[in-house]
Amino acid sequence: MVMRTTTLTLLSLALAACTVGPDFVRPTSQAPEAFARADAVAEANAPANAPANVPANQDSTATPASPEADAEFWTRFDDPLLTRLVEDALSANHDLQAALANYDRANALLRGARFDLFPTLTASGEAADGRSSADQAPGVPRAQRDGERYSAGIDAFWELDLFGRIRRNLEANRAGAEAGAADLQALQVAVVGELARTYVELRGLQERLRVAQENADNQRETLRLVQAQFDAGRGTAFDTSRANAQLETTLSRIPAFEASVAVAMHRIAVLTGRTPDALIAELEAQQPLPALPAGLDPGTPGDLLRRRPDVAAAEARLHAATANIGVATADLFPRFTLGGLIGSQAIDSGDLFERDSETRLVALGIDWSFLDIGRVRARIKAADADAEGALAQYRQAVLLALEDTENALVRYGRARREDAHLQRAATDSAEAARLARLRFDAGASGLLEVLDAERTQLQAQDAFADARTRSAVGAVGVYKALAGGWPQRMPERESIAGR
Repeated sequence: MVMRTTTLTLLSLALAACTVGPDFVRPTSQAPEAFARADAVAEANAPANAPANVPANQDSTATPASPEADAEFWTRFDDPLLTRLVEDALSANHDLQAALANYDRANALLRGARFDLFPTLTASGEAADGRSSADQAPGVPRAQRDGERYSAGIDAFWELDLFGRIRRNLEANRAGAEAGAADLQALQVAVVGELARTYVELRGLQERLRVAQENADNQRETLRLVQAQFDAGRGTAFDTSRANAQLETTLSRIPAFEASVAVAMHRIAVLTGRTPDALIAELEAQQPLPALPAGLDPGTPGDLLRRRPDVAAAEARLHAATANIGVATADLFPRFTLGGLIGSQAIDSGDLFERDSETRLVALGIDWSFLDIGRVRARIKAADADAEGALAQYRQAVLLALEDTENALVRYGRARREDAHLQRAATDSAEAARLARLRFDAGASGLLEVLDAERTQLQAQDAFADARTRSAVGAVGVYKALAGGWPQRMPERESIAGR
């Protein structure tokens, strides 16, 4: 009767149990109402600043796209190969698979923590055949010292969560799983961003390589004409040497471009889960740079902070650290456990589960570390410090997200303006080189004018190709900073042999 009354009392207390420790409150962030560099993107979206050679499908007057509304931002570059490579990376990148494993681990720990809310049941059985020694049973004949013993039972153990230790631990594990999910999403954005950037850089390097090769061909023709004049007695060795020097200078640029192209191919292959040489045949064919998106709408800083997975991960870790304060604080209070056993014991297997072989036990346990209060308070202090550190990391994540976005916006906007000027410079320098050669062929100007025009043409065309590349890289950077390309799917799970 006393045990039943005690049990009912404890169950009543459990229903009214309190939860010690602070409740998590999402911290407020001092985010500005608008991005300081949003005007740079607005200028880039304006038709007046668009390069003259914008493709037909790249309408600068189109409604700017929000990264949140267009998660798969890589499709806006209108490049089927880029889209396929991104899909490959999302399913086969090994860093993503490692992050997925961490996410699965956090979910498994969360499922395990949920079981602590319920009684733990175990079953046991034993069959023994033993003999006591003469010293253990003095005066008992040897044959009577032999004996068999059989037992079977079910044990139950339940910690009554009167002060919320288990619930706080469950809360911390749940927040840890949320942080793992956000880490996976942040890595997906990072991998897609790196792949898109590397692919754009590859196409830009191939264009700069093409420009260098084309200019080298033109300079070979100029050298051929100068050499022909020299052989005919109408030129000088000085002109021939000068033309040859310019050609060799241009040719010296080609190996560096070829090496950079190869490095970019290797990086793309590894990002998609392949060996470095796997995509050489597919990527070595030169293709134009992907078309730039029609427009970008950065939205507001508040939208950014709700969308960035790294900020979400920092917030989840702050939540977990706050819950762990409650876990540590619960040790200031007694821990009540309820245990029970029901089973059967007999010296003959046939007597098991008979009425007279029944055994049972109900026990109430109390564990209170009040004599170890110094260590308990030290653990609480450490948990408080962890929460303070997590709060600082969250605030830093917010600042870094804002900084990342402002930098991306200004880089993209200024790259587009530079792009427009260099496009016109490349067009004019090509026309100037053509006219200089015509004047040289007609005898109206000297070789120096031709060489200077060709050198200017090479510099302008290379600078334009580089600027176009940086414009596309800048667009990728904006999408990445705004957490565009946050895929709503998981990478493929790798199976382990033998499991």
